[in-house]
Amino acid sequence: MGKKSKKWQRSDGMIYSTNPEEYDREVSEDSDDQPSIPPQFQKLYVSLDRKQRGGKSVTLVEDFQGSDLELADLGKTLKQHCGVGGSVKDRLIIIQGDQRKKTLAYLENQGF
Repeated sequence: MGKKSKKWQRSDGMIYSTNPEEYDREVSEDSDDQPSIPPQFQKLYVSLDRKQRGGKSVTLVEDFQGSDLELADLGKTLKQHCGVGGSVKDRLIIIQGDQRKKTLAYLENQGF
């Protein structure tokens, strides 16, 4: 048996392609964002959680309907408004500490 040709492959296994249709197809498959709904029609749930966090509390914001980019932007502005850290994971905004009052006030001012 002869050696495999590595002419079009990199050492990490990535394969190069010059077919533009292949790239367009991959991008369209990954864009599964939810349609954007105006804030006044969304019902967000704000809750306090201590489970699986070593006794530390976090504020959770759930049920946002919109694109991942809009969710990340809302998470960023909420963290800045509260002056704390946090993250956005699995369509859930996680804000460190008990920030329910600040979060609710901000969301109501934004029309949610």
